[in-house]
Amino acid sequence: MRKRGVVKIAVLALLGFTALGIGAWRSESAQKTPAPASKETPAKGAVLVTDEIKLDFPKHKITFIELGSVNCIPCRQMQPIMKEIAAEYPDQVLVVFYDVWKNPAPGEYYKIQLIPTQVFIDERGNELFRHVGVFPKEDIVKFLKDHGVK
Repeated sequence: MRKRGVVKIAVLALLGFTALGIGAWRSESAQKTPAPASKETPAKGAVLVTDEIKLDFPKHKITFIELGSVNCIPCRQMQPIMKEIAAEYPDQVLVVFYDVWKNPAPGEYYKIQLIPTQVFIDERGNELFRHVGVFPKEDIVKFLKDHGVK
């Protein structure tokens, strides 16, 4: 009987320390603020991997934003698709990747709930469309062409 009491106390203590650790991690994550707009530009036809939220939308007809993680399986499935889109439409489409597990600020800014989430922005900074999950390349290309990308 005494052994059960000790085990209960140990389990409760472990749960308490875990809750404290999660709370501290959350408050630390919430304090992260996005960096100021960057002059950083990706190599032509490459995916821009960044933490910067302020992007220069007028330079491209469409900005294709992927909010995900390098450790998420569906997100990893999107990586080659993003690279192909960036390479095929370098003058018209800016492809941006945010790893929201490393920095949750972009996910909070775009109010995502699940990853991967793709957000498409026009040159005026208006959101045109968003998609959650793996987005097949053919569907992305159709969307881009429907919005004037040649």
